Amino acid sequence: MTDRAADVLAKELYSAGCRYAFGMPGGEVLTLVDALERAGIRFILTKHENAAGFMAEGIWQRTGAPGILVATVGPGVANAINVIANAEQDRVPMLFLTGCVDEADALTYTHQVFDHQQLLRPITRASYRLTAEACDVVAVKAIRAATGERPGPVHVDVPISVATAAAAPLGHTPPPVASPVGPVGQALEEAEAAIAAAERPLIIAGLEALDNDGPACLAELSDKLSAPIVTTYKAKGIVPEDRPYALGGAGLSPIADRLILPLVAAADVIVAAGYDPIEMRTGWRQPWDPIRQTVIEITAHANDHDMHAATMTFVGDVAAGLTALTPAAPLTDTWPDGAPARTRAALADAFTLPNDPKSATGDAPGWGPSAVIATARATCPPDTIATVDSGAHRILLSQMWQCSAPRTLLQSTGLCTMGCAIPLAAGAKLAEPERPVVAFTGDAGALMVLGELATLAELSLPVLVVVFVDRSLALIELKQRQRQLKNAGVNFDHVDFAAVADAMGGRGFTARSSDELSAALDTALSASTFSVIAAEIPREAYDGLF
Repeated sequence: MTDRAADVLAKELYSAGCRYAFGMPGGEVLTLVDALERAGIRFILTKHENAAGFMAEGIWQRTGAPGILVATVGPGVANAINVIANAEQDRVPMLFLTGCVDEADALTYTHQVFDHQQLLRPITRASYRLTAEACDVVAVKAIRAATGERPGPVHVDVPISVATAAAAPLGHTPPPVASPVGPVGQALEEAEAAIAAAERPLIIAGLEALDNDGPACLAELSDKLSAPIVTTYKAKGIVPEDRPYALGGAGLSPIADRLILPLVAAADVIVAAGYDPIEMRTGWRQPWDPIRQTVIEITAHANDHDMHAATMTFVGDVAAGLTALTPAAPLTDTWPDGAPARTRAALADAFTLPNDPKSATGDAPGWGPSAVIATARATCPPDTIATVDSGAHRILLSQMWQCSAPRTLLQSTGLCTMGCAIPLAAGAKLAEPERPVVAFTGDAGALMVLGELATLAELSLPVLVVVFVDRSLALIELKQRQRQLKNAGVNFDHVDFAAVADAMGGRGFTARSSDELSAALDTALSASTFSVIAAEIPREAYDGLF
């Protein structure tokens, strides 16, 4: 059988390591779905394109292969805009494959038709239209753009007739693999001299440092400098967070920032390793003085955000840059005042559970969101992959949930989008079926993607879902009260999530105390289907916690 253009595209994606694609098909993408399946890429039917994109990200986070999202013409494309924007901001390599009507038909046929490429260009690394004559070149260019030095989503529009047309590949020679490039020259000598003379060195690590050998290189630099490490939420676990110099994630919790930012201000040398401040709150605008302090930035992509300035910036491979800056001999007597150890202890005290301050009448003493997180972390195995939705619970959990490895706490960081935790967990579980996966979500976020519980059941994925049930958009309601505004549009009625889980083929539990939660977790961790634990907590329970 002669390859169709869609077959060539699918085979190139398979060669790139892709084994799963997610989405909702329409008539315009049926040939494309068939080609993916023939190439060995399993197509997973989801209940919404937005969730499909997060499942694709979950696969990439755990396998390194770019995600594939498939959507049909018109509304299918429009439904996926949120997750594509999220992939652009969080640097997720994703191939967004869409069906479209043939160009000649679009001149007179208007039903469901709009210009996909024009809509998507601002939020993708590139947008291509597949042709039968150059299908191999389009496929290779799309994969290269998605996985390049600044990864992100790439769009490929596939016209109906092109998908089925006999392929006429041009033939292509793969480019040579680029060698990692580190800093050189006088600027490197100045950076080395500053590090050698450092008395209070500090490292801030972001998502770019997760690539290649970044985690190992970062750990070695920290060891040689006895330098504390602050991470963005995306980079949590880049070094095990039980290390003495690991200060965990920063950027969204005012309590954590009040403890960490003075340490940043006290540092004389700061190494910003693959740090992208898109994750950080406004308190991290210009958090240091690049004249008074030596700030050495290593980034794969030039700083164009102006959230901070640096004394010197090296654009290149982050791991290679860290290696170049690592001294042969360790520094001695750095931070002689012991400030990093005090900061670490203060962070532990701020987010260790003695008692949740808000316990409504009739609730178990000390029961609230902190107890939910502490109990889950104590009960779930150390190698558990956790995902977390956006909201108040995410800020608290990202401080309390300790990670021993990178990419083990997955979340939407740049865009902070809701409805991501359950589909991220589905993708991660597909990638690593033997590993425990738990999704933490607020009740509002869970309501956005309830249909994906059916997907978990259909795929026999025993994902554990913990829902913080307080019948409120807790973070928005908190901001509303802080501004002394009238309560409006933030509260909703109670939903029996345990009953919903039972009805959709899973197991449902309700917990109103740490003991009940611990028992439910023990049962759910050994279940053969998905489980939903509704952790019912009081309203306004997050006050003062983060």
